[in-house]
Amino acid sequence: MSATPQKNRATRRVLAAAAGLATVGALVAAMPAGAHDRGDGHGPGHGHKPRTVDVQLLSFNDLHGNLEPPAGSAGNVSETQPDGTVKAIPAGGVEYLATSLRTARKGNPYSVTAAGGDMVGASPLLSGLFHDEPTIEALNGLDLDVTAVGNHEFDEGAAELARLQNGGCHPVEGCYEKGKKFKGADFPYLAANVTKEKTGRPLLKPYTVWKKNGVKIGFIGVTLEGTPDIVTANGVKGLKFHDEVETINKYARELDRKGVKSIVALIHEGGAPASTSYNYDCDSPGAGDGISGPIVDIAKGITPKVDALVTGHTHQAYVCTVPDPSGQPRMVTSASSFGKLYTDTTLTYDRRTKDIVRTSVKSANHVVTRDQAKATDMTRLIDRWNKLAAPIASKPQGWISADINGRGSTAPEKPLGNVIADAQLEGLAPADKGGAEVAFMNPGGIRADLVHKASGSEGDGVVTYGEAFTVQPFTNMMNVVDLTGAQLVTALQQQVSGSNEASPKILQVSKGLTYTLDLTKSGADRVVAGTIKLNGEAIDPARTYRVAMNEFLAGGGDGFAALGEGTNKLVGASDLDLFNAYLAAHSTAAAPLAPPATDRITVIQ
Repeated sequence: MSATPQKNRATRRVLAAAAGLATVGALVAAMPAGAHDRGDGHGPGHGHKPRTVDVQLLSFNDLHGNLEPPAGSAGNVSETQPDGTVKAIPAGGVEYLATSLRTARKGNPYSVTAAGGDMVGASPLLSGLFHDEPTIEALNGLDLDVTAVGNHEFDEGAAELARLQNGGCHPVEGCYEKGKKFKGADFPYLAANVTKEKTGRPLLKPYTVWKKNGVKIGFIGVTLEGTPDIVTANGVKGLKFHDEVETINKYARELDRKGVKSIVALIHEGGAPASTSYNYDCDSPGAGDGISGPIVDIAKGITPKVDALVTGHTHQAYVCTVPDPSGQPRMVTSASSFGKLYTDTTLTYDRRTKDIVRTSVKSANHVVTRDQAKATDMTRLIDRWNKLAAPIASKPQGWISADINGRGSTAPEKPLGNVIADAQLEGLAPADKGGAEVAFMNPGGIRADLVHKASGSEGDGVVTYGEAFTVQPFTNMMNVVDLTGAQLVTALQQQVSGSNEASPKILQVSKGLTYTLDLTKSGADRVVAGTIKLNGEAIDPARTYRVAMNEFLAGGGDGFAALGEGTNKLVGASDLDLFNAYLAAHSTAAAPLAPPATDRITVIQ
């Protein structure tokens, strides 16, 4: 397993070995000055405990129900080599994640495993078809101790989240396996900043305390305050989402009053490191180095009572220190997504102060490589659920001639985004289907690539229902609405302004819509209004256009308030049905669909 070279943990391993093997005298001699005491007050040899104990914190985030290794580029992590080149390493899959975590725990008597949210939601068919019961079952088997909720935990609403926590069969579809009732998560989901509107009470537990042999570590879990902006209105109905910093500080004070001085915050919000390589030294002092994004201000505002932050949401890999309000460095980590990495953090716990010795905190991200042994219990779990999914999952939907990248593309305009937008336009253009003239797709809703290599026995180039579902797992209903040309222009400008200014969300557009995106400018000016054309004609601000989009965008999601102003709404088929219909109509085994050109958005860098 790979680790960042500068985070060498050999010293800690030596001490851990000494703690297990050495006489008390030898151990005391091996420890730094001031790092030991007389324990229970007796002399050496009478139940003496060392002053400090190393607690291993293993963490990951944004699994999104990826039980099987993610296909294509979405299943790679980037690793910078000693010569400066970057290598793509295939990673992830719970069979390997289980092995990685179990191997890492060996020789660490104090080990706790925590997660930063989005364990489920936007999941591949193997998990999504069964409302993510397979993933909860897998997480139980991984011995997850605690997780924060993420925004995707709310995709199916508060009642479904409660069922994932507490168990019970699905209210509509019932039990999936004869004679088996879903048991729910045997770890707590924490949602400190989510309250019920009617009562003001927390939806789930705000925190939990992990204990072993007198060592106590408190975990507070929050999701991003902006969850209602990125989840459908039904998913967050009756709920209120509060400020992350204020909430964590409130519960840190409560834990402190209860005598819990060691605290870790699990935060489903994140940042972007200057490099996408997991082994990038986030604390290197060069110009433009480090980390940016919402987590930086959050970290700077969280009380020094909190000793480390496990984060997520942005699907990035980083191990950084960000100063707390007192100016002291504090560890902030994130382990990419889809189970491709895990973070191993050493928290040195002082038995006398009951706090973490912050200067001793070490952390590194490790790759969940696919060249290690698979965990047989996870293989059995995957096989069991795959048998149930097979009749639906393996049905061919169409054929492709090469990979069509979506999630794995870093370009503003993605080949798979064009296919999806074209599928939506084609399906909703007929007058009786809505009369759509243009379609928009939110980039975050494209959850995978279409991969040419066969995932099972279907043969190369065949797109199965399971693969199509993995790309479009939300089964959002499509809407066609009236928008003026002026509203269309505003919507395109909202891609790069307002809440999307710092981290643009570039809509995928159907054929016929063209414009220039000038990234040398700032804010709304980055969309060059005079270049926006539909089928070669400039957009008329006063004219009404029929616009197709999924229900999430039509509700103003992702900061697109202008798209939420549509009128004369017609509800069409689901996004997945339109995607599959397009694949069937535009491909055969003899004439597969080729990756489309990406020439709709002209980008000036």
